[in-house]
Amino acid sequence: MGSKQQKYDAEFREGALRIVIETGKPILEVAEDLGVHPGTLHSWVSRWRNDRPTNHP
Repeated sequence: MGSKQQKYDAEFREGALRIVIETGKPILEVAEDLGVHPGTLHSWVSRWRNDRPTNHP
């Protein structure tokens, strides 16, 4: 039995990120609402946070 991997386009990922970042909703809640695995959404959010330039010296 193989695993089923879903592909999400950039527009979908960006929309999911915006919901988490702009509303402050928990990743788990947003993932359930969108039908995305919570670990997948968590990795998108983590990557976004790590890619942002920091304002700290």
